[in-house]
Amino acid sequence: MIEVVKIEEAVGCALAHDITEIIPGKFKGPAFLKGHVLQTQDLDHLRRLGKNHLYVLSPRPDQMHEDDAAIALADALSGSGVYWYEAPREGKISLRASFSGLLKVDVRALTQFNLIGDIMCATRHTNSIVYKRDEVAATRAIPLLVEKQKVEAALEAAGDSAQGVIRVLPMKRASAGVLITGDEVYSGKIQDRFEPVIRKKVCSLGGEVKHVAFLPDNDELIARAALDLVDKGVNILITTGGMSVDPDDRTRYALQKAGAKDMVYGSAVLPGAMFMVAELKGVPLLGIPACGMYAAATIFDLIYPRVLAGDKINRHDVAVLGHGGLCLKCKSCRFPDCAFGK
Repeated sequence: MIEVVKIEEAVGCALAHDITEIIPGKFKGPAFLKGHVLQTQDLDHLRRLGKNHLYVLSPRPDQMHEDDAAIALADALSGSGVYWYEAPREGKISLRASFSGLLKVDVRALTQFNLIGDIMCATRHTNSIVYKRDEVAATRAIPLLVEKQKVEAALEAAGDSAQGVIRVLPMKRASAGVLITGDEVYSGKIQDRFEPVIRKKVCSLGGEVKHVAFLPDNDELIARAALDLVDKGVNILITTGGMSVDPDDRTRYALQKAGAKDMVYGSAVLPGAMFMVAELKGVPLLGIPACGMYAAATIFDLIYPRVLAGDKINRHDVAVLGHGGLCLKCKSCRFPDCAFGK
């Protein structure tokens, strides 16, 4: 039960919730914390905040205080690599990454959780790269007193997620082998521009390019070089060139000859429609089309972190990226702080 009383009548009572103060451009936070015993000298401050009445709580057995509910919700939502430590503020708890890695959100379970009502959770986009202590989600009970039945339903919805609603997966350190194919580059007629781009992207996520091979458009030579890099111990293969429909572009055919499995060619992302993903002797294999040379962000930037986190990319994974997969080619690229891939 919630009883409304005038602030003058509440002197000597403990506040049932945090009271927020907002000073535009300077401060937003609690002016008084839950549990504060109201004093006479507090009344003018409350009036300045527009508070003339306060709640006095007498929870029924079937109700929970917002802070107690938030704690239960945070525990239920936190999967591996996710933690919380700050006490609830205004019924809200922030969930944070235990380490740097790839955020995974069970979107279906999150939606069921948020359909219940009177409770909520907001997250970053699934498959976002996050860093240690980053806020990855926040949850709260919306009313001051929430029905236990709704909290229990929310806990059940979270429990239906096999691996946890919100997780952070570690990303392996790439030891990459790169195959740069094409007669024009191999012969020296044009200068390669792919290698520095790939090195920058691999290094940005803590990896290293261990080996680079330049090859003509020859099935046998490309296949042999790919297998050689795998034998040298690379844990990811990246190829450039040879991805178009031109009959001289032989890279994906050569990789099939080498034994590449589970190949997916073509994507619903621009730039990157001629992207390829496969696996060669257990090593992930990513084929970057020509757009990778000049576009700041392509499908490679969406898929590469997922491969480092252990995802096995299939046709469905690539197809669903069509929603949000149109790069707007902004004059100043802000990826990943933009809509591309979201």
